[in-house]
Parts: sequence; structure tokens; C-alpha cells
Amino acid sequence: MTLRGLFRLLIGTTDMDISRQEQRVLHALAQGGEIRPLRCPRGRIAAVECVNREGWLMPQVGLELFRRLKRRRAIRSEAGRPYRITRRGLELVRSQPDNR
Repeated sequence: MTLRGLFRLLIGTTDMDISRQEQRVLHALAQGGEIRPLRCPRGRIAAVECVNREGWLMPQVGLELFRRLKRRRAIRSEAGRPYRITRRGLELVRSQPDNR
């Protein structure tokens, strides 16, 4: 962890910049979407698919983006369910006019 990251962790700021793709995915998750991991036979996550609340797939979500969101603790899975947005993720996402 970098010194800057440690400082943010200690003082608890949430003003972390996130990319436009991360912003779009977090916004879809905040509205009720989910990220479903696709596992290989060994049990590791091989690919992911992001589904918005209407059931449409979001093709821009790849494994790298998934790992970035997971590393930032913006998403998490409970009891083997699909990944959902966390409270931390809600803090990172900027509000949109159609956000419910």
C-alpha cells in the first residue's frame, strides 16, 4: 500500500477518483444491477458478466474492471450470491439525476 493510500485509510476520506467505466458500472449496480462471476473448473473466476436491473448485459465490464472494483471494496459477494454494490461503492459513485 502506498503512503497516500495509507493516509486515506487512516483519515477515512472517500474522494477517490474512479474511471468513467467504473462510474457507469457502479451506477448500474446502485440501481439494482449485479455482477455474476463465471468460474472455471478449478473454481477461479474466469470471466464476469454485469447485468443491470432490467436484465441487459453490460459488455464493457471485464475481469480487470471487476478486480479494480473489488480491490477498492466497491463491490462484494455474500454467501455465493452475485456481486452487489457496497456502502463504500455508493460513496464513490457520483449521483445522477435518474438514480433511485
